Amino acid sequence: MDLSQAIEQASAFVIPGFLSGDEALTAERRKNEEAISLLTDAWMSAPAGSEPFSFDLVRNLADRNRAICDSFGIERLRNESGTSLARRLSDEDLIRSVAVLQHRPVEEVRRSAGPQARDLNVAYVEAPVSGMICGIDLETTDRYPDRGYIVNVGMEFVKLAPKGKAERGYVAYCGLPDIYEEKGVPLSEVHHISWGDLAGKLPFRENRDLQKAILSSLETFPFMAHNAAFEDSWLMLNLDGYAEGRKAGRIIPIDTRDICRRIDPEYRTLPHDSRPATLENWARRRGTLKKDEKERHLGLEDVDLMFRTVEAEFAARNMF
Repeated sequence: MDLSQAIEQASAFVIPGFLSGDEALTAERRKNEEAISLLTDAWMSAPAGSEPFSFDLVRNLADRNRAICDSFGIERLRNESGTSLARRLSDEDLIRSVAVLQHRPVEEVRRSAGPQARDLNVAYVEAPVSGMICGIDLETTDRYPDRGYIVNVGMEFVKLAPKGKAERGYVAYCGLPDIYEEKGVPLSEVHHISWGDLAGKLPFRENRDLQKAILSSLETFPFMAHNAAFEDSWLMLNLDGYAEGRKAGRIIPIDTRDICRRIDPEYRTLPHDSRPATLENWARRRGTLKKDEKERHLGLEDVDLMFRTVEAEFAARNMF
């Protein structure tokens, strides 16, 4: 598929409910997902102001693809890989996040980080961190943002300090198509969100007030998330205006998982299969989660745990 074919696929008038049979649904889904990946890359790499199409085209195609997945049966796609979830933030994103935390020029941090940001661990501790940060955590029904839905959003704001106090915590639940009342909420074994939590709630894509509030927060403050590539990927295809703000540099993600991997000295001594960079295990090492406690996997609770843990790490490394 080339760019013109991807635009044609996204612009086609297709009503998912009119497709029937596994073969037709699978073929349409795969074309949609290939087009979403190609269109996203083309739009993000185009010079600002010279994009060949509005990013609404991509978000709308992702909406259509979710309906296809619902018809096919999202549970049947659980082990099939997709392309809409980034594995990590780019080196440039990580360098920029350090610069924002330390209020330093990006070029200065880039010089310290070196080629492929190999020495970013050095840059992290070269200057003190400070400022107001927005924390966000999303709970979803799938791994891939062009297949599933956002069902829970947690946000908190913290002024970074040795014992920074979180303020203005916010939580929202978002509805699902009616078919999930009978089928059950996907991934409920992880986040424990049931249909009762979501019944009568507007879906995330339809909740314009929620979208405006989130976008305004993310454009006002840098945002932190543990494995921020996850939130970044989901917001790209679900939050109106996010891709535009991200490309323009108004939205700056900060990945606390990368912070853990770079500056926690214990991380390098622990076996990989013990998952030392997960929020739960990192929090236990920093004493912000007791040994017999578990991560809640709910938006606001996880944001609060993340902030307490990253501040404990910053304090231990004399970064304030």
